[in-house]
Amino acid sequence: MDPLTAPASASSSSSSRRPDPDPDADLFDRIVLADDEFRGKGYREGFIEGSRVGEIDGRRYGLANGAKLGSEVSFYKGFTITWKSLLQNNPDTKNSKRLKVLNSMLEMVHSFPYEDPTNDRLQENLEKMRAKFKQICSLLNIQPAFHKEKAAAMSF
Repeated sequence: MDPLTAPASASSSSSSRRPDPDPDADLFDRIVLADDEFRGKGYREGFIEGSRVGEIDGRRYGLANGAKLGSEVSFYKGFTITWKSLLQNNPDTKNSKRLKVLNSMLEMVHSFPYEDPTNDRLQENLEKMRAKFKQICSLLNIQPAFHKEKAAAMSF
């Protein structure tokens, strides 16, 4: 006897047969699945667009803040080199201490991680340079002249 043509009571596989699908249930399932499908598609499209826009905004922000940071460090370098050349030719006892601090600042400028913006100590090194600049200004008895528009601090 063929199990497909046998009566339901005679077949042992009758419990595994599915009843005819309800057209209303099928419609409901399609609506729920369409909602999930469109939500997933919208998420993927939004994620791709957000990544693209985020990369553009991040590049613009990095360029602007990198320029500010570079300007500040370059100012310190020029300031230090100028004062070092002015004080080198004057053999005064105070000048030896001043030259020592100026040389220290030049070492900080030369060891600054320009090429690695992801360096963990970048902000710390910049703060040390700012403190050293204030010390130099104090030793030279001058007012600091570098006025930055906004701190070149990085935040994440």
